[in-house]
Amino acid sequence: MASAALICGTEQWKALQAHVGAIQKTHLRDLMADADRCKAMTAEYEGIFLDYSRQQATGETMEKLLKLADAAKLKEKIEKMFKGEKINSTENRSVLHVALRAPRDAVINSDGVNVVPEVWSVKDKIKQFSETFRSGSWVGATGKPLTNVVSVGIGGSFLGPLFVHTALQTDPEAAECAKGRQLRFLANVDPVDVARSIKDLDPETTLVVVVSKTFTTAETMLNARTLKEWIVSSLGPQAVAKHMIAVSTNLKLVKEFGIDPNNAFAFWDWVGGRYSVCSAVGVLPLSLQYGFPIVQKFLEGASSIDNHFYSSSFEKNIPVLLGLLSVWNVSFLGYPARAILPYSQALEKLAPHIQQLSMESNGKGVSIDGAQLSFETGEIDFGEPGTNGQHSFYQLIHQGRVIPCDFIGVVKSQQPVYLKGETVSNHDELMSNFFAQPDALAYGKTPEQLHSEKVPENLIPHKTFKGNRPSLSLLLPTLSAYEVGQLLSIYEHRIAVQGFIWGINSFDQWGVELGKSLASQVRKQLHGTRMEGKPVEGFNHSTSSLLARYLAVKPSTPYDTTVLPKV
Repeated sequence: MASAALICGTEQWKALQAHVGAIQKTHLRDLMADADRCKAMTAEYEGIFLDYSRQQATGETMEKLLKLADAAKLKEKIEKMFKGEKINSTENRSVLHVALRAPRDAVINSDGVNVVPEVWSVKDKIKQFSETFRSGSWVGATGKPLTNVVSVGIGGSFLGPLFVHTALQTDPEAAECAKGRQLRFLANVDPVDVARSIKDLDPETTLVVVVSKTFTTAETMLNARTLKEWIVSSLGPQAVAKHMIAVSTNLKLVKEFGIDPNNAFAFWDWVGGRYSVCSAVGVLPLSLQYGFPIVQKFLEGASSIDNHFYSSSFEKNIPVLLGLLSVWNVSFLGYPARAILPYSQALEKLAPHIQQLSMESNGKGVSIDGAQLSFETGEIDFGEPGTNGQHSFYQLIHQGRVIPCDFIGVVKSQQPVYLKGETVSNHDELMSNFFAQPDALAYGKTPEQLHSEKVPENLIPHKTFKGNRPSLSLLLPTLSAYEVGQLLSIYEHRIAVQGFIWGINSFDQWGVELGKSLASQVRKQLHGTRMEGKPVEGFNHSTSSLLARYLAVKPSTPYDTTVLPKV
């Protein structure tokens, strides 16, 4: 395909390239002095307030970005997604995570069939099962109610649900519903993760949820077999049906594993793993922990942003504005990373989830039509809750590389604390930093200011902050299940907007396949050497040497003996 077919060949893209020079000559100190500009660079929806005035952008920049959106047919692409057209062309699939949280009476088609009734059928099944489980009516093999849940899955089957679980743990309403219960996640095939996930748990009171669409995911199924052995060794083989359930569409393998197919909960190929938290992947374990009503509030929050994203004008559309600004920062200003900085400990697992959501979606080198890209896409996403991050990597953000930052704050704390005699409450202390850090990044500190403060001359260079470092602020009214759902949906759609503008497929992930294929070859070698004494062969010198060193240390227990974690 000719490069002219790429978005970078359009006049709108070239106009933005030509505009970069003017922006680079303008400091954020000057841009922030324009009150009208700052007022214009805000958007609000249902109490969520976005301020992007600290971006290296002007009204003209935003006009040009909106024209780029038109050139990329952004509106048309959004409509195609919501209508169930197969926009994931490399896998010939619809992209319908929005259907997972749509109202019961919504109509969203895939292959000409409304998928919403089927989605609600699964949600109704989850609601019924979770109520039976939480009431104590569902008992284990020894007749005891089950109060502990271990969800086994990896990637999107783990990071999204863990983010939501962590955010809800300290929400008063959700915490009350979860009293006396534990939800843990087992993702890594590292046996240390197995040991941690079952530490201090009793198989008698534990339910294991195996999350694998095909029931063939290598790491997940090995972990599932390990926990099955943990249950069987304590309670006998008949206990599996009472202590293990599945989120899968492969009922044949579910049954062969020993799980009752009636206790398998479906999801669909139009749900990508990293977008699956609103499916049974997340809804089932979260409902077992918090009850379905709490999880439904989370889904309703996500749906509210879906509606905002679909129907609001781009000028005031929060996910669209965020997506356009990310394209500006990455492809025009040349900033390769983005820091996600929630000033809420409850959001400590947001950055790891967005890391997968963003980098797996937009880490592409070709267009959706297979043409090589001549411009950068995707960001390196990382982050840590404030104020922890300030004592970790903010040094680099302030005086090293320029990294655009997302500051996320909450007006009302989940767990307010105020000590008599203190100047401010604990939450106000936290939020003081939320409000101060973006200004510190934008304005910096000049040598003239330092001289006026009588700073020693030899320290002036070290204490100078150049500023002009872009950020945006997202302020949430509170952090209940509803707002957690809204935040998830904002980032999901922001990432889709970026992909739509760049003209890439944000919904496949071929980049994860090659490593899996090579690991299969290594697995065969390890088995052959351990069990049959076969020499290491078929690898390059470096890999052969590493394998030989690894295999030289014999395992403490023969492979024909079952060993479970001792922790």
